[in-house]
Amino acid sequence: MSYLWEQAGNLLMWLMQSFYNLTNSWGLSIILLTVLVRIAMHPLTQKQMVSMQRMQKLQPMLKVLQEKYQDDKETLNREVMALYKENKVNPASGCLPLLIQLPIFILLYGVLSRHGFAGATFFWVQLDGSVLTTIAKAINLVNEAGVPLPKEQLGFVVVVFSAMTNPKMLFANLGVWLPNTILLLIIAFLTWYQQRVSSSGNPQMSMMNWFMPLFLTFICLSLPGGVLLYWGVSSLMGVVHQLHVLRRTNKEMQQKPQLFQEKPRKPVSQGDQG
Repeated sequence: MSYLWEQAGNLLMWLMQSFYNLTNSWGLSIILLTVLVRIAMHPLTQKQMVSMQRMQKLQPMLKVLQEKYQDDKETLNREVMALYKENKVNPASGCLPLLIQLPIFILLYGVLSRHGFAGATFFWVQLDGSVLTTIAKAINLVNEAGVPLPKEQLGFVVVVFSAMTNPKMLFANLGVWLPNTILLLIIAFLTWYQQRVSSSGNPQMSMMNWFMPLFLTFICLSLPGGVLLYWGVSSLMGVVHQLHVLRRTNKEMQQKPQLFQEKPRKPVSQGDQG
């Protein structure tokens, strides 16, 4: 398993090196890698997005089924699956693209850590530095011996507390940490927007719309700028793709007849008729 993982990392580095030979820019190399991955994943992503949008449109029908068969769980499950099948919806399809993307994030993180990307930038974003390391660099965060703290010791609390106690140096070196921070904020916004579009019409997901971007922002504080660049470009392409799919599925669902025009009524017994 470790051999396969190592070979996958070597393949990723070879692709990046090839793109670098064409563009002479590690930033453009990462962007081209992102485009290549999105193209390769397009069939899965397309299926996932269409399924998610159709599920949103089916929410009123699902509520009707839940009311009609609230005392018969077996029939309810059967009718729900029939509804999904009729509208070509797969509830589990949303996880697959993310599961495929995750190894690429890990491999890219390893490539950026092992190979010589020190000092590489793209539009002032430090590809080998995270938000935390760039802030630590801006405020010259060192130990008692005057040696810069290693990445492993640059936790959120340490860096933020040190920055708050040294605001003059922090703002005097905006160019060191601000580009990486802006890129992270763009990713957080794109995540929020994707969540908002995906959960449109589903009030139960409103809390998740805010939780996921905040959680993602915290996780990404320690990720290298190269990984953030990959993530940001991929998210931007995902938003454009999602809006395109949303327009198409809206037209499709408007053409489909409604399964139920009104809520089902309980059958009236003969005693009640009398």
